[in-house]
Amino acid sequence: MMFHRGHNRKIENFSIDISSILSVSLAWRGALVVPLLFVAALSHAQTPSPLQEWQYSRGVALEQLFEPNVPDWKVFLGPAVEYHPLYDGAALTRTQAGPLFDIRYKDLAFASAGEGLGVNLIHDAHIRAGFALTYDLGRYVSADVSHLHGLGDIVHAPVFKGFMSYALSKEFPLVVRADVRQILGGADGLVGDLEAYMPLPGSSKRLFMFAGPSYTFADHRYFQKEFGITAAQSIASGYPVYDVHAGSDAVGFGFSATGLITEHWLLNLDTAVNHLLGSAAYSPITQRKTQHIYILSVVYHW
Repeated sequence: MMFHRGHNRKIENFSIDISSILSVSLAWRGALVVPLLFVAALSHAQTPSPLQEWQYSRGVALEQLFEPNVPDWKVFLGPAVEYHPLYDGAALTRTQAGPLFDIRYKDLAFASAGEGLGVNLIHDAHIRAGFALTYDLGRYVSADVSHLHGLGDIVHAPVFKGFMSYALSKEFPLVVRADVRQILGGADGLVGDLEAYMPLPGSSKRLFMFAGPSYTFADHRYFQKEFGITAAQSIASGYPVYDVHAGSDAVGFGFSATGLITEHWLLNLDTAVNHLLGSAAYSPITQRKTQHIYILSVVYHW
């Protein structure tokens, strides 16, 4: 399994006709596969991520609203291919393949390549909230020696995450979501997201599509590790000293689609475009303010 780091985001125009949403809602009511939806990304359980955070669990937040009789166990497993930036602001990209998994028990606990290892302390038809332990693989000079020389490694570290989502209604299935993630070592800072997403017109019993924007913020400690340049790093790297400030990190927009191949096989596509803001955007380390990620996977569920 691989993990990635980019977290740059760009909001695009997003408008939906109300009558189309009502037709989507009717399709969802008759869909038996709603509980099967989850993000099939292999760069998971880590923060920050090029995907919007909502993409890791987009179907789960609407699950009890449309299918209240959730099975005790849901297990998903399959391969995925991912195209992603090497790190926040990197010009270099990489294409990788690897496995993914998602295991859930009664919407109480989960072990997921997307959400990490966690528990839902609150879980009803509208609200889902809890905590999870995820992972950050850091940023290593060896990944881009010519550009990161002298800046030092940001080592891998565990991440503690708190999250909450609210689904409005069956008639208008908009989900609003917030999360805060504290990196325990490595980048050693706090990152959070404010997000919204919903199913798109054209969704049906065999094809589900979601889209929505996200805003990301971070504290000074995180920005300093990821984008700041100290006097010592300046001497070693040749970059000028760069002081950072807490606040806006990025804005972004994500799109996810899940298609039913057979009763047990799913095809997933996830993509996001992200744009860095504030200290992250103007750091000498940043080569590209706007980055993209694409993930394609085939998943078996039972």
